[in-house]
Order: sequence, then C-alpha cells, then structure tokens
Amino acid sequence: MPLNKLLILMLVLVAWSISYAQAAELQVVDGVITSAIKDQAPVDKIETYRADFGKLYCFTRILGAEGETEVTHVWYYQNNELARVTLPVKSADWRTYSSKRFLPQWAGQWRVVVLDAEGSEIAVIPFSLE
Repeated sequence: MPLNKLLILMLVLVAWSISYAQAAELQVVDGVITSAIKDQAPVDKIETYRADFGKLYCFTRILGAEGETEVTHVWYYQNNELARVTLPVKSADWRTYSSKRFLPQWAGQWRVVVLDAEGSEIAVIPFSLE
C-alpha cells in the first residue's frame, strides 16, 4: 500500500475513534421539560401540563464532551416523531434546549429522546399534556 494511502487510512481511523470516544462520554445530568428558559436555566419542571399552553422547552445539561459535538432532541407524541432538533455541544459542561409548539388536540403521552452525535440514546424525558 502506498505511504500516502496508509497515512490517509490512519488519519480516518484516528478521527473516527476520537469522535466515538467523545460521544461515548456524553451524559445528560439535567434534563427537564419547562415552560420557559431564563438565564440559560429552566424556570420549572413539567411532568404534566395543559395541552392548550402552546409551547414547552426541553432543557438539557450535557457533561463529558472532549471537543465540539452535538446532541439531538427528538420530540415524540405517543409513538410518532413530531420534531427533531440537532443542537451543538461546545464544551465539557454545556446547556442547551429546544422547543415545541403544541395544539390542544395533542393531549396525551409525550417524550423527548436525547441522542448523541452517533444517534445513540443518552436520555429520555417523559411528560404528558392534559
């Protein structure tokens, strides 16, 4: 194998292993549904809420990134995916959030699944709308 091809293969493998290690270390240490975000923090913790409220936020505090990466918030109503929001993670202790607007007829069981950059589930945040 020519030297330049071997070098390229080695660089690809190193980059892949660094990316894999970063994602494997991510942890959601705080994950809540909230009615608002103030100063990069949730103002409350929602487990059950009125379906006619209109909009809620999913706040997550992520620990463990060893470089820039991303997480994805996937919003499910019952078993139907209704939204997917990819968010940057730019430090080892990072706060981020997504939001979802609701219609009154969407009462029932909800959850937000948090995925790492490789698509592995790192947290599930359930809530319900009445």
